[in-house]
Amino acid sequence: MNTIPSPRFSFALLAPKYWLLWFAFGLLALIVNILPYAILRRLGYGVGVLAMKVLKNRHKIAKRNLDLCFPGNSSEQNDELVRKNFQYTGMALIETGMAWFWPKWRVHQLSSVVGKDTLLEAQQEGRGVLVLCSHHLNLEMTARIFSQFAKGYGVYRPHSNPVYEFVQHRGRTRFGHQMIDRKDVKSMLKVLKKGERLWYLPDHDYGEQNSVFAPFFNVDLTASTAGSSVLIDATKCAVISGVTVVENGHYTLHIGNDLSAQIERRNPVNAATILNRELEGMIQRDVPAWMWLHKRFKTRPEGMPELYA
Repeated sequence: MNTIPSPRFSFALLAPKYWLLWFAFGLLALIVNILPYAILRRLGYGVGVLAMKVLKNRHKIAKRNLDLCFPGNSSEQNDELVRKNFQYTGMALIETGMAWFWPKWRVHQLSSVVGKDTLLEAQQEGRGVLVLCSHHLNLEMTARIFSQFAKGYGVYRPHSNPVYEFVQHRGRTRFGHQMIDRKDVKSMLKVLKKGERLWYLPDHDYGEQNSVFAPFFNVDLTASTAGSSVLIDATKCAVISGVTVVENGHYTLHIGNDLSAQIERRNPVNAATILNRELEGMIQRDVPAWMWLHKRFKTRPEGMPELYA
């Protein structure tokens, strides 16, 4: 399979236009390594509260998403979820620095895994594993925790800024993971056919092309990628979820059971329905920890009304 190689350093990356970005990454690495976790959490939450005051449109999107998904909640309850969501969004910046720059011992000290045997046994049997992940705001830490016992391949979108890409790629691969371009389906299939693990996030709205409509929370017709069915049908892989929940400053990665037996072959709507249901369960472990700021329901079936008017 074709993996994305780590970008090479060149003196062009030291051009003055990149100095501020280098400074920002250097400052982030310094902060996460010298400050205790309790202070890092306060700092992250503070950044999130500030972002909530500035990003008014994203605040409206998050509130609309929560109103659509949890219509039984009061407006005040969903307002509180939005507030927490922004706090987690600010903390995501800190957690990215933790994931990319922390030493192994510090990640090990603050993390644990529930259900790892399910994931390891699938590979021992020679089956590839489609690791179902979600756009939880602590996703970078989830990937880092996985690297401690189950390295694999991530579906990757290179950053357009060469300095950001230089740091990001190294941050995500320095502990053993490898990256595959998100458009390289052939390499994804090779990974799974070889009995390896592929990290896969089908929980966003990727547009009408190659999508099917399946239920997601209270929205019956939600645009969901049809690519899940393609990967599962062609490789007969296991499908196992992984999501990290933070409680009292401790990161617990919860690994689910194999879903593959529930998924009908050559039925992308059924595959999307099963995966969406699993994603709902992952999100409900800590509702405000998911990326509600994304327009999850932007793509609508023909003739159906816009949900973000």
